[in-house]
Amino acid sequence: MHRYLLMCLIALLLLASSSSQSAAAMPFQPVISESGFDWALPNTVVIIDVGHGGVDGGASYGDMLEKDINLAVAHKLYAILRAQGIAAVMNRTSDYALSEDNRWHISRSRHRKDLSQRRQLTEEIDSELLVSLHVNSTKNKSKYGPLVLHQTSGESALLAFCIQDALNRQQNTQFLPREGKPFYLLRRVQQPSVIVEMGFISSERDRVMLTDPVKQQEIAEAVASGIRQYKWIAR
Repeated sequence: MHRYLLMCLIALLLLASSSSQSAAAMPFQPVISESGFDWALPNTVVIIDVGHGGVDGGASYGDMLEKDINLAVAHKLYAILRAQGIAAVMNRTSDYALSEDNRWHISRSRHRKDLSQRRQLTEEIDSELLVSLHVNSTKNKSKYGPLVLHQTSGESALLAFCIQDALNRQQNTQFLPREGKPFYLLRRVQQPSVIVEMGFISSERDRVMLTDPVKQQEIAEAVASGIRQYKWIAR
């Protein structure tokens, strides 16, 4: 309990330090078209960024693919949030690559087109926060457990602390979130955003959890709990 309170205190200090910049970071104010009629962009509370998809399977172990785990947990998280009255959208609802929808980014790199399409959707959909679901992998098979990566802003750090704590309790771990400086989405998305590495597909311990529908539900419930905690603290 003391560890959790300390985590929240650190995040709140970061939040306070960045509050002066929050107004400038708020995207999408209502606009008026040339004809004089107001129009509104789609809006939600949470954008669930479902990592990988289509030709991009993500991390793998045998025939187990990260993209399938991400999608399964995302569907469960979406259902939980909606049932709790928190509006949410998924940026993919089946197995396809978001790069296929990107006709505007002139690049030969499918990976770049995929990432820029994900970022573009956060600008087209007015939202409070983005949660990107992923699965970790490493050559070191002893590594296990969840890891939440956040932006430099206090809002993002607070969201990461809340989700990390909930996942730690769900998986009986004691890891701390980290700032994810190199990651494109965390650098380019304006609203508070986190990348949730739900576990290691390279770890036998985590693979059992990540591929079990019951455990996937528990992961989704933990992420939803962290989101609710964040909204309660940050309101």
